[in-house]
Amino acid sequence: MLGSVPLSAPDSAAAMKAKSVLKTRFRILSGEVIALGPGKVELLRLIVETGSLRQAAVRMDMSYMRAWKLVLIMNASFREPLVAALRGGRTGGGAQLTPAGRKVLALYARMEKEATRAVKRSWTQLQRQLK
Repeated sequence: MLGSVPLSAPDSAAAMKAKSVLKTRFRILSGEVIALGPGKVELLRLIVETGSLRQAAVRMDMSYMRAWKLVLIMNASFREPLVAALRGGRTGGGAQLTPAGRKVLALYARMEKEATRAVKRSWTQLQRQLK
């Protein structure tokens, strides 16, 4: 009877005990649309890092068109655009966060940190329940 026997995978249980991690993940909805979430935040961070929407998309293993659609959704969801495209030319084009984009990215990071601090006591108790 399986009801009284706990099922576990020995390798995964050892891995969980070694390092359990709490990751907060927010999805900010604007109506029915996800205006901002973990994937879009990662895209914004990579745009800052690379200066290029194409390179950010490559690093996320997504098509340029998919990345562009995500930028369009974000830009349409906020009062001010988060990402500005730079025109090409001899130096090539690129993308950069607008002041509003930098502010939204910083606020999202702050929300993650504040949420993690807020659940610290419960998280500590829950960790004790893990193998």
